[in-house]
Amino acid sequence: MTDIMALGFMTFAFFLGAGNIIFPPQAGLAAGDNLLPAMFGFLATAVGLPLIGIIAVAVAGGGWQGLTRDLPPAVATLMAVLIFIIIGPAFAAPRTGLVAYEMAVKPFIADAGQTSLTVFSVIFFAVALFFAWSRGKLIDMIGKFLTPALFAVLAVLAVAVFINPQGEILAAQGDYANMAFTKGFLEGYNTMDTFAALMFGMLIVDVIRKKGVTDDKATCTYLIYAGVIAAAGLAFVYISLFYLGATSSAVAAGADNGGAILASYVQALFGPVGQIILSTIVLLACLTTAIGLISACADYFSSLTKLSYEKWAVILAVVCAVVANVGLNQLIALSIPVLFALYPVAVALVALTFVRRKMANPRMGYRMVLLVSLLFSLIDAAKFVGIDVSALNVLPLFEYGMAWVLPTLAALVMSFFIGGTEQAEARTA
Repeated sequence: MTDIMALGFMTFAFFLGAGNIIFPPQAGLAAGDNLLPAMFGFLATAVGLPLIGIIAVAVAGGGWQGLTRDLPPAVATLMAVLIFIIIGPAFAAPRTGLVAYEMAVKPFIADAGQTSLTVFSVIFFAVALFFAWSRGKLIDMIGKFLTPALFAVLAVLAVAVFINPQGEILAAQGDYANMAFTKGFLEGYNTMDTFAALMFGMLIVDVIRKKGVTDDKATCTYLIYAGVIAAAGLAFVYISLFYLGATSSAVAAGADNGGAILASYVQALFGPVGQIILSTIVLLACLTTAIGLISACADYFSSLTKLSYEKWAVILAVVCAVVANVGLNQLIALSIPVLFALYPVAVALVALTFVRRKMANPRMGYRMVLLVSLLFSLIDAAKFVGIDVSALNVLPLFEYGMAWVLPTLAALVMSFFIGGTEQAEARTA
């Protein structure tokens, strides 16, 4: 039981990173009196989908190969590489360093500039590399030490927010006024946790096996328990941060991002010591996620190349430190269209895992469903970057940025009936 709890805490820590801290307060402030539907939409993509993703990894046998067994090997590898690049050196991992700097370190530096960001980035990712170096000890270092400290500090903040809210809940703003659930659902993409679930699953399985658990059924059980514990922790954090945002209008007027809202709120609650509390939360959350991302990416890339895990960990840490110097707002702006394009594909892949045995021909079905999800998600991504796709506004849910949903669902249903000569063999493979 101790190992299961430590594994669950480690999984929670891997997920709880930069995006998980900065997006809920901003969404809560904008949602206002539509707090509940917006929060449930966010929880669907930021907690529900990652949990289902972890379970899908367990059901598929604990790895990417099982998830994508019905796809051509080259396509499966390309998908994995793209996802690892997104959650690794291109977006999610550098974002952990940027958020840690902006929220935990910059407030203490009088003349903060590019030099201080560069120095911090080097130190931050060097520390992450140190912890990621030994995969076998991850569960002990993170699950038994770093995460309980992080969760304790978050619990103090959550209790304070609910006992002493700092303002009234105002009217919903923008899209939250008339499509709160959908807006919250799309906002949950920003955490990138469905991608992370597919990739962390492999890392967690590796940690489980290093603990001496080799039986497939036992590994699956451990993995599901870890996912449930992580999901419960994430839900607790998101609910408190959403409520924090919704009651922050009096103390965070003019704040233009979730980090600024959180900083102002904590300052109002705890006074001068508030910044120290906030810095502790952010540093621990971002560091544990950076460790997990570097470990997962290095583990996968080392399986594709002749370079060792340790060499890939060094390469990734260096690249993350370099990319982190781009700046937080620019990095977020670059990542959003990529998420719109690829997130639906990840969701479709998870769904396919659970219905595979009901498909007439899994090989044909996987190709059809994933291709449809990609084509229609590209429409949503194109709309976001300003490309005129208004001619396609007849598509259901187009105006909500979810044009992919119904076509993908239709393709999934069709896959139950469209078969081929290899249908029986494919289903049982």
